[in-house]
Amino acid sequence: MERDGIDNPAFEPSTPDLRFQSRTSAARPHPAPGRSPRVYEEGPCGWGSFSPRALQLCNNPEGYLSVYSLLAVFQGIIVNGLINVSISTIEKRFELNSSLAGVISASYDISFCVLSLFVSFFGERGHKPRWLAFSSFMIGLGSLVFALPHFSVGIYQYGSKLEDTCPVSGTRNANFTCNTSKQSSLSNYLYVFILAQLLLGVGGTPLYTVGTAFIDDSVPKHKSSLYIGIGYAMSLLGPALGYVLGGQLLKIYIDAPLQTSTEIDPDDPRWLGAWWIAFLLCCLGTWLLIVPFSCFPKHLPGTAKIQSEKVSEAHHDGSEAFVEDRNIGKSFKDFPVALLILLKNPVLMCLIVAASTEALVATGFATFLPKYIENQFGQTSSYSATLGGLVLIPGAALGQIISGFLVSKCKMDCKNVIKFILGTCSVALALNTVIVFAKCGNEPFAGVSETYNGTGKLQNLTAPCNANCNCLRSFYYPVCGRDEVQYFSPCFAGCTSFSVQKRKKTYQNCSCVGKPKKLPATEDVSFEVVARKCKTQCTFLPLFLTVFFLAVVFTFMAVTPTTVAILRCVPDKQRSFSLGVQSLFLRIVGTIPGPILFGVAIDSSCTLWDINKCDTKGACWVYDNSKMAFMLIGISAVCKVITILFVVAALCLYKPPPSISVTLRKDAEIVSAVPM
Repeated sequence: MERDGIDNPAFEPSTPDLRFQSRTSAARPHPAPGRSPRVYEEGPCGWGSFSPRALQLCNNPEGYLSVYSLLAVFQGIIVNGLINVSISTIEKRFELNSSLAGVISASYDISFCVLSLFVSFFGERGHKPRWLAFSSFMIGLGSLVFALPHFSVGIYQYGSKLEDTCPVSGTRNANFTCNTSKQSSLSNYLYVFILAQLLLGVGGTPLYTVGTAFIDDSVPKHKSSLYIGIGYAMSLLGPALGYVLGGQLLKIYIDAPLQTSTEIDPDDPRWLGAWWIAFLLCCLGTWLLIVPFSCFPKHLPGTAKIQSEKVSEAHHDGSEAFVEDRNIGKSFKDFPVALLILLKNPVLMCLIVAASTEALVATGFATFLPKYIENQFGQTSSYSATLGGLVLIPGAALGQIISGFLVSKCKMDCKNVIKFILGTCSVALALNTVIVFAKCGNEPFAGVSETYNGTGKLQNLTAPCNANCNCLRSFYYPVCGRDEVQYFSPCFAGCTSFSVQKRKKTYQNCSCVGKPKKLPATEDVSFEVVARKCKTQCTFLPLFLTVFFLAVVFTFMAVTPTTVAILRCVPDKQRSFSLGVQSLFLRIVGTIPGPILFGVAIDSSCTLWDINKCDTKGACWVYDNSKMAFMLIGISAVCKVITILFVVAALCLYKPPPSISVTLRKDAEIVSAVPM
């Protein structure tokens, strides 16, 4: 699967039956007079004159597919797995808000969008395996650059002991003053992450254009869809591995090699996991793939025979001869005419817009679903990332497999395929509405969602009970009181002492903490708080995961049929170009603005920002859960309504070809290579 989970391998036609093949074999076209046939540079597997016999065992489509699949796995792990899992940790470590995190996520698609047409054009005439070697190098380089900020930013400072408790006997915490010349420059690392994503986009472009085309060049037409499907299935495995690997590594402390013993654990909100380790491992893995890609010849043995059979079969209707005579596709001068033909196809454009709005939602949730689970249901970053991967990846895979099977089994024509898309989108919209009822409210937070036992004001962390403590907001260290209320820090809870047992801090003599709610109000107990967030009382997580999983399944059930409908509603010779136009719109309308829009929506629901001693706003610590849910589900619902409207428009505008006899219709299906 690609970064947003939308792109799919093109459906390839099955081999024509022998009856039709025998009828057309005598009319196989030959190169026009004066035009020499294309020469295929088949050769051994190796480097120049060094071609070991053992390497020739891999000099076939299966050998290339194995290496291609490994690169697709690594690309999926990095782009669609690790980055999505690590984005919440990166926000906190480098003081970025969700809007800027969305920019990081969208940078890959910007690079892919800009380069896809050029790479596919020049790569078609070049040495495709070497383009894949270049792809391996760039993906590895992008992964390395993405991890570099960790090594230059220094040791993570998760808090200051000076703000642990409220000073007693009139003493004061250290007097921190703002020094503008020493303000944090962590947010400047944003540009390093963007650069890394751009490099990853440069590497990913040949993989899904030139790399896929090389598979199609090297195998018979009836096997092409199988080989491409295997490659794309492996790319779908990548994000799943990325979510699981990234989630497990987030349980390791961020500075583990230098500081293995810490005073915090993964349950502490200040905990940051070692997000950078997996990027280094993937860098090494992708760079190792440069060696096998560089040894493949320009064309695999047998390519000339396979291509001659494909050409002789494809030219039976005369359209290919016209393309050859006009040299359409040989230069950029034919590009505007071919593009205009597709843009004037109303059915195609309606389907592309529908797919693009779905891509916007899919990419937005793929980026921020772990963060949504973390804040809505009070889970740790690592556990939220694991849950997100277990819901998104299997759901997307299952949806595409089910829809592909149904479309093929029922032998749907173009109009019925569009009706199928309309049905799946309608069910996804209904499930989207149900998700709203699986949200959680915020746990009580002193100074944010409720006052300090009736004193102080909302949105103000300072109250009479802690006014003399001179607490700082520079470090967020939430604690949970016996009154089941969360406090920004022990200092803001008015605590003056603490004790440590098994690395768990418990604070006593807290003037802002009320009586325990589970004990009679008349009972005299010491006020205490525990160094952790209050456990959520919400039990909707299983319901949310179930309904969201079903919504993902039905959403992605529309992906494969949309590709089939696009391939069927355009001229046969423009099928590949139509998918290219779809890919361009998917990124411009869907995957690029998706994470940015979702990030802005999440930031708008923030109720407590990280404010340093210079009053500079950083990451968000606390969100309004209800507002976040309504914002994200609302965006999703609006996009799905737009999708349904454009699918309905495509259904109404579509005009099937005139009815013909059964025999001619079967022949036409073979000629136009429509998969059934």
